[in-house]
Amino acid sequence: MKLDITAKIYNDEDAARSHLEAQLWPDGPVCPHCGSFNNTPLHGKAHRKGLYQCNEPECREQFSVTVGTVFERSKIGLHKWVLASHLFAASKKGMSSKQIERMLGVSYKTAWFITMRLREAANDPSAEPMGGKGKVLESDETFVGGKKKNVHKGKPEPKKKSVHALVERGGRVSASHIADVTAATLRATMEKTADRKSTLNTDDALANLSIGKDFAAHRSVAHTLGEYVSKDGKAHTQTVESFFAILKRGVTGTFHSISEQHLQRYVDEFAFRWNTRASLGVDDFERAATLLKAARGKRLIYRPTGDPA
Repeated sequence: MKLDITAKIYNDEDAARSHLEAQLWPDGPVCPHCGSFNNTPLHGKAHRKGLYQCNEPECREQFSVTVGTVFERSKIGLHKWVLASHLFAASKKGMSSKQIERMLGVSYKTAWFITMRLREAANDPSAEPMGGKGKVLESDETFVGGKKKNVHKGKPEPKKKSVHALVERGGRVSASHIADVTAATLRATMEKTADRKSTLNTDDALANLSIGKDFAAHRSVAHTLGEYVSKDGKAHTQTVESFFAILKRGVTGTFHSISEQHLQRYVDEFAFRWNTRASLGVDDFERAATLLKAARGKRLIYRPTGDPA
């Protein structure tokens, strides 16, 4: 299938709402407050479209499909959210807020609001540990930031931000922005993401040598000596480096600069697309639908300026 930007779900509020309801409520409307299917759609001039009334005596709350999602209380039309979700999901190297601004006909502030909430939806904190007996994991780190050679005379050297990624060959990736690349930090990062029964592949950094002892087997390649694949072809980190290549192309070619404050959200975005990539049998429409479903339970609220942390 190809994207038809003139399709109703991308241009009509009611069609977009029906599409969102089909994704989030495949078995019919569900009250987000109590989980009941016992509800009544509300009609008439006093009620906005898409509003339901829960009939449970202890609840009786009114709700719509956006309650409890990143779309809740948004003044942006749902058809624009649905289109932005597809563009976000289908763009391998990401889509900047400026591009979303141009394509949706909204302000830059609105476009940034949309993209940051979609990145929040892309985050999957409930993911199970990767790997297991007989499976291979690849671990590596990279640094995101400007290059020293590109700095104008007299300007400070840009700060590099470290990102760690753990990839299961033929499977998912778990990536995160980390404070440093010491053995203690890397071990803590992999604590919840890696099954210790796996075979771990890394480069020959000293931090990785101590971590490898925690796994069923550890294979490394000597990048410092120019070795990238072992003679038997089993030991390498080419898969995780492929993920980093896409991330860096997105940073360089699409976003140009990412602040450390929001780096993790961008990393989550690229991890989401990797975990729902075409080689796993997921097309653009399925990926966009997955993103819409993932928006549930992730309403993002920033604290007003001056509020305590």
